[in-house]
Amino acid sequence: MTLLAPPRPTVREALPARRGFRRRSRWIGALYAAPTAFVVGLFFVVPLGLVAWMSLHRWPLLAPPTMNAPANFAGLSDDDLLRTAVWFTLKYTVVVTVLLFALSFGLALIVQHSGRLVTILRTAYFLPAAVGFASASLLFLGLLSDEIGPINGHVSGSPANALGAAVGLVLWRFAGFNMLILLTGLQAIPTEVYEAARLDGASAWQAFRNITVPLMRTTIALVLTLMVTGSLLAFDQFWILTRGGPDNSTTSLVMVIYRKAFIELDLGSAAAVSVVLLAVLVVLNAVQLTVLRRRS
Repeated sequence: MTLLAPPRPTVREALPARRGFRRRSRWIGALYAAPTAFVVGLFFVVPLGLVAWMSLHRWPLLAPPTMNAPANFAGLSDDDLLRTAVWFTLKYTVVVTVLLFALSFGLALIVQHSGRLVTILRTAYFLPAAVGFASASLLFLGLLSDEIGPINGHVSGSPANALGAAVGLVLWRFAGFNMLILLTGLQAIPTEVYEAARLDGASAWQAFRNITVPLMRTTIALVLTLMVTGSLLAFDQFWILTRGGPDNSTTSLVMVIYRKAFIELDLGSAAAVSVVLLAVLVVLNAVQLTVLRRRS
């Protein structure tokens, strides 16, 4: 007795089943994504829309808003403090990005190989990242205090010292964190590539320039984007260490937003600065990612 295999469904019969499966998969995927989409919409999209709406109004903190578009944006060019803050924030961003990237990459190169001492060094370098940024700023404020600190930094008396203290704080706090990201990229490069380069007679510098850097473009793009964005949004270190002084020489863009909103009680102007800053960040990050992730 021969057992006959059941007849296979025809293409016309199989298509509805496949469509039903795909439809169910879409609904399941949508259900999984719904909580995240709700949180993003509630805490990002809605506040972003509110800020854009506020920027088109004259809105004293304790009075109802009135439409005055585009006066808030037009008045930004006449704000001397804003111009000072823009120049200082750009200078601070360049200094911090260059120094922090060089230090983080150097630390990642030091600890990229395995070993007991290397494990200890990785932990030591990363430990400052476990300290809250506000707490780290207060720690540096105490260290550099003219009255009680072991290091007399004269932070409040010299713009150069104030900037140096903020840069030193950021390097100490974030070098280990960025080192960890760069270390992940370094360890993702196959060792066989370096071995082949050594067999071809490549020096350590040639291997770094022609292998390490090109294969880490994506990681470098991520780290530089985080550094530039964090520097342009700098607030805690300057507010705690210098209060924007001396003579507003360390006033950042976010400090200007804070002052307009909660000291001058002008929410409309503060929102206009926020919208402009957001637009600059979007453009810079898009250009940065495009250039750094482009294949050579």
